[in-house]
Amino acid sequence: MSKPREECGVFGIIAPKPFKAAAVAATALLALQHRGQEGAGIAYFDDSQTTYFTEPQLVCRKGLGLVADIFTKDELAAVPETLSASGHVRYSTTGINNVENTQPIATTHSKVTFALSHNGNITNAAFLRDKMIRSGKVFHTTNDSEVLNKLIIDAVVAGADFFDAVFNLLNVCEGAYSIVILTKDKLYALRDKNGFRPLCTGKAGGATAFASESCALDAIGAEFTRDVLPGELVCADGTGIVKTKRHNCKDAKRGLCVFEFVYFARPDSFIDGISVHTARIEMGRALARQRKTDADIVCGVPDSGLDAAFGYHMESGLEYGQAFVKNRYVGRSFIAPDQLSRDNIVLTKLNPLRVSVAGKRVVLVDDSIVRGTTSAKIIAALKRAGASEVHMRISSPPFTHECHFGTDIDSKDNLIACRCNVEQIRERIGADSLEYLSLENLCSLNGGKPGFCAGCFTGDYPVGVAETKKDKFDDWKN
Repeated sequence: MSKPREECGVFGIIAPKPFKAAAVAATALLALQHRGQEGAGIAYFDDSQTTYFTEPQLVCRKGLGLVADIFTKDELAAVPETLSASGHVRYSTTGINNVENTQPIATTHSKVTFALSHNGNITNAAFLRDKMIRSGKVFHTTNDSEVLNKLIIDAVVAGADFFDAVFNLLNVCEGAYSIVILTKDKLYALRDKNGFRPLCTGKAGGATAFASESCALDAIGAEFTRDVLPGELVCADGTGIVKTKRHNCKDAKRGLCVFEFVYFARPDSFIDGISVHTARIEMGRALARQRKTDADIVCGVPDSGLDAAFGYHMESGLEYGQAFVKNRYVGRSFIAPDQLSRDNIVLTKLNPLRVSVAGKRVVLVDDSIVRGTTSAKIIAALKRAGASEVHMRISSPPFTHECHFGTDIDSKDNLIACRCNVEQIRERIGADSLEYLSLENLCSLNGGKPGFCAGCFTGDYPVGVAETKKDKFDDWKN
């Protein structure tokens, strides 16, 4: 695995009158494609065949692969205008990659029908799932999101209204979850108490939208309104936001994943008030201040290393240049089925720009080193292209621990920083020098205030990561 992998992205929109909601959702999912490439789905309520005696039918269209391949122009043209739609792009961290595990997860019940899209990882999902199975529940997927659906239905059957049933997930579920839920007449957005994963809301004319990142709102012409707060449930209907409620989070540590800013999020997004692009510029500036380097040119590894490289250039005064030409028609290396395929894709995707680097001392900026194999190949390619020196600069600290909250980081056995110190890593990847961004500089992105989860670098997580021993299954109290 060349890079850590994000789990997914979520989106939902609702308006006062029918419109091409599914097509709008598809556009938003294209903007969130970087958050998951294994599968995608869109849900909507079709009332084109509704009579006085029948309810609108929940339709959930899903497939494996990229959004544009699943939701073609002809496919979307066949979808009727509806009041709302929700969608999801997936990279699997819990559950195998198949259509059944692709979201949204639809639930049809005599009490309520809804579709749920989830980004994150429920750390006590196995405990909750096991208890439900022992009580007679049947699961149709192997992912943790279906647990959420069944918890909601159980609460509704027990007498809670739907809003309270969703809100009380905060009392039962542990870990990371940013959720969008679609019912026939409302749209709900819920963010866990620690705020591990991003979630925001915006307005497009009379429509209200929720999305994992603000770039999806931009893509559909919506205006960003605000972030959904940690521990907050927001409910909207066709008239706009109609109800909000926030859990008492005074004892919950803020835990926004700092790697959202390093790699996951698109640079044109804002997350919890922070510009991703600006954050990456500041990472590069901090790298330049940490260690002055005699060099001729600074370059970034496309794409997530480019902003940090430009920040390094701004701080150091070194010439900013392009070291690689990226072949944008080659798939992401981590999707390839084996290491040989991944290695070949890396070499095909990034070709050194010889005229830019030949005879020069190059500062090369990238976002992370996982195994070290990709960095070694990139550095070797630059030296074959004539670079006299390659000084590697990484805009994050070394990975030393796994993530339990929705990021698929390799096992400690495969993390190079768990086996080697910085000098040994430098030797293995063939760099002339190597510098990682310090944890202090990385976590100063929000003005030094506490608020990030950096457990993958430190092993110190905002919440416990072991499966809970407390029986919360029947705890539906506010």
